[in-house]
Amino acid sequence: MSQHSILNIFIFSFFHLIFAIDVPLDPNIQKDLIQPPTITKQSVKNYIVDPRDNIEIECEAQGNPYPTFSWTRNGKFYNVAKDSRVSYRRYSGTLVIDIHGGGRPEDYEGDYQCFARNEHGTALSNKILLQVSKSPLWPKENLDPVVVNEGASLILQCNPPHGLPPPVIFWMSSSMEPITQDRRVSQGLNGDLYFSNVLRQDAQTDYSCNARSHFTHTIQQKNAYTLKVLTTRGVAERTPTFLLPTGTSSSKLVLRDEDLLLECIASGVPTPDIMWYKKGGELPNQKLKFENFNKTLRIVKVSEEDTGEYFCQASNRMGSIRHTISVRVKAAPYWLDEPKNLILAPGENGRLVCRANGSPKPTIQWLMNGEPITVPNPNFEVAGDTIIFREVQSGNSAVFQCNASNDHGYLLANAFVSILDVPSRMLGPRNQLIRVIEYNRTQLDCPFFGSPIPTLRWFKNGQGSNLDGGNYRVHENGTLEINTVRKEDQGKYTCVATNILGNAENTVRLEVKEPTRIVKGPEDQIAKRGSTVRLDCRVRSDPSLRLTVTWMKDESQLYISNKMKKEDDALTIFGVAEKDQGAYTCVAKTELDQDFAKAYLTIQETSSSPTSRLTSTLRDKPDPPMDLELTDLAERSVRLTWVPGDDNNSPITGFIIQFEENRYQSGTWHNLASVPGNVNTAVLRLSPYVNYQFRVLALNELGSSMPSPSSERYQTNGAAPEINPSDVRGVGTRKDNMEITWTPLNSTQVYGPNLRYNVKWRQRHTGEPWSNVTVWGNRHVVWHTPVYTQYEIRVQSENDFGKASEPGTVFGYSGEDLPSAPTNVKVYEPNRETVVLEWGPPEHPNGNLTAYTLRYQAFNGTRLSKAVVETLSLNQTKYIVHRTDPVSRYRFFLSGRTQVGAGEVKTVESPIKQDEASPTSVAPSSPVPVTDVPTEVPTVPPTTTGATKTMPPTTISATTTVFATTTGTESSLTTVTSVHELATFGHLLWNVTAVPNSYWANISWMHNLEPDSKLMVEYKDSNETKIGIPVKAHPPFIQLTDLIPGMTYRLRVYSQENPSIQSPLLTFQTSSAYTRNQVDIATQGWFIGLMCAVALLVLILLIVCFIKRSRGGKYPVREKKEVALGPEDQKEEDGSFDYSDEDNKPLQGSQTSLDGTIKQQESDDSLVDYGEGGEGQFNEDGSFIGQYTVKKDKDETEGNESSEATSPVNAIYSLA
Repeated sequence: MSQHSILNIFIFSFFHLIFAIDVPLDPNIQKDLIQPPTITKQSVKNYIVDPRDNIEIECEAQGNPYPTFSWTRNGKFYNVAKDSRVSYRRYSGTLVIDIHGGGRPEDYEGDYQCFARNEHGTALSNKILLQVSKSPLWPKENLDPVVVNEGASLILQCNPPHGLPPPVIFWMSSSMEPITQDRRVSQGLNGDLYFSNVLRQDAQTDYSCNARSHFTHTIQQKNAYTLKVLTTRGVAERTPTFLLPTGTSSSKLVLRDEDLLLECIASGVPTPDIMWYKKGGELPNQKLKFENFNKTLRIVKVSEEDTGEYFCQASNRMGSIRHTISVRVKAAPYWLDEPKNLILAPGENGRLVCRANGSPKPTIQWLMNGEPITVPNPNFEVAGDTIIFREVQSGNSAVFQCNASNDHGYLLANAFVSILDVPSRMLGPRNQLIRVIEYNRTQLDCPFFGSPIPTLRWFKNGQGSNLDGGNYRVHENGTLEINTVRKEDQGKYTCVATNILGNAENTVRLEVKEPTRIVKGPEDQIAKRGSTVRLDCRVRSDPSLRLTVTWMKDESQLYISNKMKKEDDALTIFGVAEKDQGAYTCVAKTELDQDFAKAYLTIQETSSSPTSRLTSTLRDKPDPPMDLELTDLAERSVRLTWVPGDDNNSPITGFIIQFEENRYQSGTWHNLASVPGNVNTAVLRLSPYVNYQFRVLALNELGSSMPSPSSERYQTNGAAPEINPSDVRGVGTRKDNMEITWTPLNSTQVYGPNLRYNVKWRQRHTGEPWSNVTVWGNRHVVWHTPVYTQYEIRVQSENDFGKASEPGTVFGYSGEDLPSAPTNVKVYEPNRETVVLEWGPPEHPNGNLTAYTLRYQAFNGTRLSKAVVETLSLNQTKYIVHRTDPVSRYRFFLSGRTQVGAGEVKTVESPIKQDEASPTSVAPSSPVPVTDVPTEVPTVPPTTTGATKTMPPTTISATTTVFATTTGTESSLTTVTSVHELATFGHLLWNVTAVPNSYWANISWMHNLEPDSKLMVEYKDSNETKIGIPVKAHPPFIQLTDLIPGMTYRLRVYSQENPSIQSPLLTFQTSSAYTRNQVDIATQGWFIGLMCAVALLVLILLIVCFIKRSRGGKYPVREKKEVALGPEDQKEEDGSFDYSDEDNKPLQGSQTSLDGTIKQQESDDSLVDYGEGGEGQFNEDGSFIGQYTVKKDKDETEGNESSEATSPVNAIYSLA
């Protein structure tokens, strides 16, 4: 096969060949060529799917003709047509299983394999094990409190339910506070929480194991452990013992290219330190990581040389202990030589090679079109890991599979053998014209194809021998290269491709052009100021080429001003001045080549001295330094020495040392150091992993010299980065993402190859583990984030030598969304002149609320006024509209705004008054036309909720003060001051609002500046003391502290970059100091208790009084006489009795009404018998009630005074 040349252009991307033929990417050829199937995309071997989504098992293939697809499931043919929930993706072999339509994902678990067939062979996918993700719940269990002695070790077991994939385990308290972990308390790889020794403060919280699922991100929380620590007077120190692993030795098996994790957790007092060693060697530092406070050893991507014995040592001041871990590294099969697709012509030979390694060594099995090769085949021979083809013929195309397997896995590769017979064909455009400049090198291309591979020959002008050798060279891909083109090489060249199936030829015409040359260029000149200067530029070029001549000054395009004249062969400058001094370059250019010439123009002041003397004392910029030399080469420094150039009659004042590196900014020079003019050497401080080149510029009072010649290069060794990127930010660009950006390290901060950034993020205050990704640029977008959620962000620099120090944490926010509607929206009319709208903030702001948008309009029946739109402060919760007529109602449309825009709109209308006539009942003689409502309805400035004083209506910007009062025994005074104005075009700061107290004030504003704009909040008190506080434009608020109670302040907000952008002046007053500690006595506990005690005592007294009047006491009874009753005795006729004495005085124990009158009591008791001059006593209910005495010789209207009460009840009452 070596006699055939190889075509290397237009490679067909999906063919990988090891022998004769490369197929060009030419549609006219592709459609005629056969191709057995090739698998181009497939799902992973272990495919775990989300049970909530439709399942897609991928299988994509290419071939000509296009292949058909079939599947097996668990080794048997899978009839896709019989399952209505399973279908093929269009133009693909990918299976789509409809779970949303009601299918159970568990019913489709199993081993799947895809077959792609056409008439030239069959290709196989890997076996794909489909499993459905499972997140089982924690088993129900009641955990008793864990009782442990102080200083003892403790293991809190997690035992999470088995999930697929395994859940992420982390420990928190039942109140979702993360458990702080350190050398003493940490979580093991198995999820358990280990205490090396228990302290008293460990009982201050409980401990709950949490499991977060991979797909749903739901968190399941185990019942919390409650810890009770039994304290003692002192905790005894003790030597370390291992909590994990147990015993003195253990073993670990790990597969090649996986991460090896070794863990040792020890108990002891004080807390032991963990150290790691490897027996008979050193730990592999390049891929070594210590985690979990040195308790876990991680070796990244282990290999066979990592096999050996590792031991961990736990030690404290009481002693030490070791544990030995024997590590064995095995390997699933991996490729040494993966078989490649093979394209042969009829009669050619070839071979397929399949070499793999592993531990144990894998076995190799060959298949053809998916079937094992069990019998000999006359077209090929199987020799272990190689298949040999001899003299293949058309029709022998097939797809071969190589399966390499051992106990730890398998590899499956498809490689097809395609037999092509194609006549010679030309691929490039025909009759090309190539133009080249004389004496240059050129190439004439002639792409071709054929099978068998054709031979190619070149001829000039259709005759002569084959062109090869001397000034000509024919490349294997058919290109003819002419090393040095001369005039006699001009002509027509023909390439001819030949194979056994036919010939093909193409022609290329070569034209040789004369080079472009500047025959007379500008020369260095010294001119007096005000004189005329001519700079020549005479050019000769090929007349058939278009020539352009341009001028440059100091490496920049020269602007031809009115004092200059540009001609075909010169540039003239009239009245030269100092600004005309510099380097002028003439550039002559055609479409094929260019030439340039450079000269320096120096401008001198006019002098009366002779020209010869002027020339001899001429002062100029210094000449460039020479002979740069590097010595004292060190890791981070080098000494640079140079020889100064001529100072040109002006002493050298200093030198500037510059460097250039060729890895990141090749050709760009940077200043590195500067030294005085009397020094010609300097020690330069260098950064790691920079390929330095230096140059020096000399300075005098006339300027700097031209740069010196560059020094030799000096490359420093690499190191881990020393700094992390700056200006790390996290900002949402959409509602479901957060874009993390940073300023990358520059070329002298990289310190090593393959600089990358480890980006970590997690939601703040959730305790969830960090998510991370490695980024090579300076931007990463986190998707599927909750709306406007705060995140912690860390970005760490890393190169091949290691990582920078742990980065600081910055806080960012995911994207905002539109807010929900404002809450508690209501409209009321305190009088006939005003309509009041009140509201509360949205329940879900979904971002940083910036303002409210209010649109309202008056209406009367079907007639509407012009709508008025207001943008209100985010602190505003009330809006007052002054009526323009007593009949119209108002309709309000209110929404909150975030940076995204206006959110959900809440619509309300003013109420209908019962005493108002309907719009149709208004007398036609005096209607108030609604259409006459002005566009700008007079309003009062906005106030905060609770304002009780209504300001006069105004429609212009004003400074107002609104007093808010509270009810109670004493009132507290709060001042709310605002400057309200419409944010029209050009107003960049508006709605400055102050909410003051006695000692502080909250200041907020609205703006349309950039969020990073720098503002100044400036305020003065009554004593003209001025204070300024610099702030950012966003967030638009600040709190002023240390204010003086009762003081009046004037405040404004203005831009630091452009002080003309400022807010109107705002005046506010802090409240008096006494209001700070005012307390409503009605809300004090001692006062409420006292009132309750008084009420209870009064209640007891009322009860005692009632008992005494109804059952006790001694009182007179009127003697019954057989005489006519007077009016005053009318009660006796009814059987009633008067118990009052003759002076109409109350009896002892009687009640007095609140207005001071005697409250008449009724008796439901009969009187006892009484005798003349005697005393009667009686007992009732077995208790002594009292004594009743009547004197018969007294007038019937006169009664005895009652005696002193002797019963216990009366005794109690008497105390009152």
